[in-house]
Amino acid sequence: MKSIVIYNSKTGFTKRYAEWICEAASCECVKFKKAGKTSLMDYDAIVFGGWFMAGKITGLDWFKKKMPALAAANKKLLVYAVGATPPQSPDIPAAMRKNFTDDEWGKVKAFYCPGGLNYDKMNFMSKLVMKMLSKALSSKKDATEAEKEQAKMILSSYDLSDKKYIEPLLAELK
Repeated sequence: MKSIVIYNSKTGFTKRYAEWICEAASCECVKFKKAGKTSLMDYDAIVFGGWFMAGKITGLDWFKKKMPALAAANKKLLVYAVGATPPQSPDIPAAMRKNFTDDEWGKVKAFYCPGGLNYDKMNFMSKLVMKMLSKALSSKKDATEAEKEQAKMILSSYDLSDKKYIEPLLAELK
């Protein structure tokens, strides 16, 4: 099966997963910025990877515009999203689902891969937003233990990425 991974990465976690997927599946790896020059019809399976920002998967709208034609051509469509939220969070399935219409959800397989935060690669605004989020979580009157922990966690860089999180996606590619 001829496959391609197109990824949109800001701080490197989504890129890392793209490289791991391509290495394991022996497929082509293309940066999102160069994807417009790629004929997706030449592939049997197309994997799109983006990172979560305010609940939306970055770059996904571009891929979703291509999905109807690709689905009509019986292409296998997979999406992975990378976020700073730990993989066991009960919020992840709803966040993933919210990025697709019912019709799109029926045509794509979606996966979550935990990444992390890399403050060295974040711009000023992104750092400011994370500090504001931490303050909001920690000052909530009825904050859960998970929210308190998240508030502490997001004050510094961390990395949750692991090759084990691509295994379900790789199984779907076979």
